[in-house]
Parts: sequence; C-alpha cells; structure tokens
Amino acid sequence: MRNTATLTAHRFTCLVFFLVLSVAFANDAFGQAEVEPWGNLTGIRKDGQLFEFESMIKIQRGDYFVSTGKERQRPHFKRHGDEQVINTNMDSLYIKEVVRDESAGKATVTLTLYAHADIRFDNLFFELQLPGKEYGDGSTKLAGVHDAMKHYEPSGQNYDGIAESAQFKSAASHLQIKFDEPETIRIRKDISGTNDLQLYVSLKQSGLNKGDTLQKTFKIDVSGKIDTRTANLAIDTSKQGRQFVGLGGNFRLQNAKSDPEVIDYCLQNLRVAFGRVEMPWRFWQPDMNVDPTATADSGKLAVPVKKAMEMARRLDSLHIPFILSAWFPPNWAIVGKPNFRPVNGVWGNPLNKDNMQAIYKSIADYVLYLKNKYGAEPKYFSFNESDLGINIRISPQEHDDFIKGCGAYFAAHGVNTKMLLGDNSDATTYRFIDIAMNDPEAKPYIGAVSFHSWRGWDTDILQHWADAAARLNVPLLVAEGSIDAAAYNYPDIFQEQTYALKEINLYTRLLAICQPESILQWQLTSDYSPLIGGGIFGNNEPLHPGQRFWNLKQLASTPKGLYAMPMSCDAANLTAATLGDNSKHSYSVQLVNNGAKRKIVLTGLPANVKQLQVYTTSKALSMQAGAPVKVKNGKAKFKIEATSYTSLISQ
Repeated sequence: MRNTATLTAHRFTCLVFFLVLSVAFANDAFGQAEVEPWGNLTGIRKDGQLFEFESMIKIQRGDYFVSTGKERQRPHFKRHGDEQVINTNMDSLYIKEVVRDESAGKATVTLTLYAHADIRFDNLFFELQLPGKEYGDGSTKLAGVHDAMKHYEPSGQNYDGIAESAQFKSAASHLQIKFDEPETIRIRKDISGTNDLQLYVSLKQSGLNKGDTLQKTFKIDVSGKIDTRTANLAIDTSKQGRQFVGLGGNFRLQNAKSDPEVIDYCLQNLRVAFGRVEMPWRFWQPDMNVDPTATADSGKLAVPVKKAMEMARRLDSLHIPFILSAWFPPNWAIVGKPNFRPVNGVWGNPLNKDNMQAIYKSIADYVLYLKNKYGAEPKYFSFNESDLGINIRISPQEHDDFIKGCGAYFAAHGVNTKMLLGDNSDATTYRFIDIAMNDPEAKPYIGAVSFHSWRGWDTDILQHWADAAARLNVPLLVAEGSIDAAAYNYPDIFQEQTYALKEINLYTRLLAICQPESILQWQLTSDYSPLIGGGIFGNNEPLHPGQRFWNLKQLASTPKGLYAMPMSCDAANLTAATLGDNSKHSYSVQLVNNGAKRKIVLTGLPANVKQLQVYTTSKALSMQAGAPVKVKNGKAKFKIEATSYTSLISQ
C-alpha cells in the first residue's frame, strides 16, 4: 500500500499528464492552417487532410505583378498559441499577417498593411489560387450580387464586381471565403495549363501615401470528402539498388557557445552514419609563402582550425566517415577582393589559376596534418557550393580541371581522400557536373557525387543525380539535407509540423528516387538545430528534442547498410520508400502520410518475414513504438496516423 504523499504525488502527475494530453489534442484540433513563413497559406487541414490552395499578397503595376513568396522577402515568423504571425514587407509596404485557427477546417486571416513611404500601384490584391485539378471542373457562387453568380455556376467564368463572399465547390472539396465588408473582386481561370482558379480581392487601388494603414479580415472555411481509402503498397525485393548507410550530419562549427551541447546530444542520441566538417582554409594558410604545417607544429595552429580538426577526430573516433569542405579561401588563392556576399547578384570569387599548385599543396598539407596529428582522414573533399559561389565560384570546366589537378596531387603525395563531384547548392544545377562526369581523366579521382537538397525536388531533376551516380558507379550523397536555406531568418518555423513533415517527406522521396549513401542533415549543431531551447534562436527553454529531431532519430534507426528497393504506392498523398538486404532478411519501410488516418496493405515481403516493428512520429507522437504488425505470406495490414511519419522494420 502506498502512503498518502505518494498517492498525492501520483494524482498530481496524472493531472499534469492529462493537462498535457488536453493541450496536445487541442492543438491537433485547431492547428489546421498551413502557412509559409512569408505569409502564403498553402491550405487548411481537416481530420488530417490538407485542402489545398495558396494565398498571397500581390501588387499590380500595369501588366507587372510582384507577390509574396519564398526568398522574395525577409519575413519574421512567430506562433502564439492558435495564431501564426508573419511580419514582412514588399519595399515600402509593411505587412502584418495573423492567421488564426478557429476550428477544424476554419481559419481567420487578418492583414494589417502600413505604408512607410508613398507607394504607387494600380491595384493591391489578396489572392487565392485554387488548384485546377481539384476545382477546375467545379462551380462558383457569390454572395451579395444580383447577377447569375448568386447561384452556383460552372467554374471558369470571368467575373469583375463586388461581393460579400465567394464559394468554390467541386465533387470532393468546398472552399468559402467571407469578407468583413463587400469587396471588389476579380475571378479568372489560369489559361497557362494549370487550370487553376484565381480569386483576386482588391485591398486598395491607386497606391498608398506614407503613413496610410489598412486592415482587412477574411474567414476561410474548407470541407469535403476525407480520403481514408486503403493505400496499397507493393515491394519488389528482387531488385536491390544502392546502399544507404544511414542518416548523416553536418558539423560545421559556427557558435562556440551553443554548438557543443547540440553536437553532444545528437551524437549521443542518433546513429550518425556520415559527417561533414569544415576546412577553415583562410585560417590554415593565410600567407601563401608561409608553410602552414611548420606554423602548426610550432604551436601556432589557429583556433578555428584546431576546433575543426578536433571535430573531425571526434567523428573518426566514432567510426563515422566524413567529408572535408572548404567555404572561405585565403586571399592569395582567389582573384579579387573576397566576396562573401553577393555583388550585383554574383557570389564568391574564382580561384587564382596562377597559384593552382600552391592551392593543391595547401589542401593536401591540411589533410595530411589532420591525418598525422589527429588520426582522422577525410573520405572526400569539396569546395562548398562552388556552382553558386559559396564562397569559391568555379565554372563546370574549372570544376573538372580541379578534380583532375588536385586529385592527381593527392595521389602523388599519399593522400587517400577522393574528390566530390558536384557538392552543388541545389539539385537544379545538375548540368554543373556534366563536363567532369564525361571526362575519363577525371573519373579515377571522383569518390562520390553530391548535391544539396534546398531546391529542385521534381522527380525528373532528382533522377539526374541518381543517373549520374549510377553512370560513374560511385555513391551519391546529399551533403546538405533540408528544405529552406533561408529558414535561419525565421527559426520558429523549425517547430512547426508543416516544416517537419515536408522535410521528412523530401528525405523519403530522396531514398526512393536518388538512392543516396547518406543524407547529411544541415546541421547537427545549433545552426538550423533540430533541437529546441538551450538559448538557441533566443529560446531559453531547457534543450529538448522537437518533431524534426524525432523524425531524424527514426530515420537514423534504420538498420545499417540496407539497399534501395522499388515500391509502388496507389495513394497520392502518401510517400513511401523501402530499404532491404535479402542476404540478411532485413527490411525497412518508410511512410510519410500527408493526409488522414488510413489503412495500409503492404505486399511483396519475403515469406520468411513474420513481423514488423512500427515507430511513428507526428505532432503528438515522438517515435512511439506501436504494436508489432504480423506478416503472413508476404502481406501485412496495419493503420497509420494522420500527418505522420511511420517506419516499419522487419524482426
């Protein structure tokens, strides 16, 4: 029998537990609007299903339009309970947008606009774009009008006039937007091929004068059929592709105060299979005519170099292979004044061709010093994002020349490190690697192909990278993995379910399409941290994992060294990838559900697989282990949660 104090403590613990659950379920009930940090709504969820549309603020000057969008402004994003608050500006037009979740499927958008200077335009709009695939063959109805549009009419009819609200209806979806007063609107159908419906709500015509303030409120309500149809997945274990060694991470040191705690937590709580560290080149050899090895041996090793080498040694001591990448070059190695910010839209500096032998020697000396003094040897070397110029800019031909020149120097001086082909800023710039990929003289020095996943997620684009690795018969690395390179400007977005789900959805697609050896998270430090608190980004909560971290931990828990295997899926809002090893009878299935809770029927597993262990991460679940799923004759049936990431591992 427990004493009274114990019972009281137990009741208090239970009360706190149920309060936490209540908050969690309340957030699930209300946290429905999907809002990008620059203010564009991309839909509203109901029962987990996303009813898609996109909103934006748009300025019209004649035939020219400018609108809010990714990397077009420098916004600030915050969440306050059920409200998401965005502050941004378009030149002198300052915008505060508050998106409040009212109930499942309903949200209120409040815009407050302020002119910091006189602004001239023909029209200022709040625009909704409704996807043609959903609404193109539907119907439209307006309130507060006296013409035919007061009844549901086939979509696609142009309309210019005043209305109190608008409704768009299709066989599966319904969207209604109500204005706080009658508004001048315009309805068009995109004729460029998307068949999207466009609703323009005029906020102001003929410009604003300095000091003018304007506020508008819109209530948006979505409803329709919730897709809970059973999803059918089929694995083809007869085809074994490239190996996935596991999740990796970047460890570029930038914050001496906050980085160590995050790095310690990640290395202690994740199976990190690959790493990437910086070569602080400008500190290693600032003077071309001074031997950096002799300087280091005399006890004058620069602190950034020492810290970077210690980081490399730590990874090596954990048997984690790593990439060595250079960002900032010494002045003697480049042409012109160091350009670490864009000048007229151009980033970085080209290498000084007169000093190429000294460049090769400087890098090789670093690698040898790291190996001899710290016991760590990089597997690959790269210039970071040299296609763009972050911070060394080279042409495709120069990339080919560097691989051959530095690769040959390495080979002649006992350096085993190979060159990365690419290490591009984005998947979109895949043509950057073509010359080197097709140069037989470069091939012996190429150890792997690499790109960063910030932009360019179309299947065709990603397939180019998969094909390049297959053609050269080398591994493919996603050396920087994530989805928004500008997210450090609005770090609260890292805590949003929207961001976490998009990030792990991309990683699952990369596994299925690209078959990478590793996806290296940017970063496993305080920069873009997957952890919350600890003073990072001004958040002084105790350091703790968020949804993104649990996603990474779940992916990192994939058994080591499995191979990509094809999988078919008949559900549009479900992303799936399979990894397996027939010789070990080991298999892992990764599922990202961007919709409602649903049943899954999985087929194609070998007959000797009898059971699957299930883990689920979502807004409410942190890599929660579920009841094992039984497999009979290669077939398994189970359910997955709404808006979730689920992993199944054979047992």
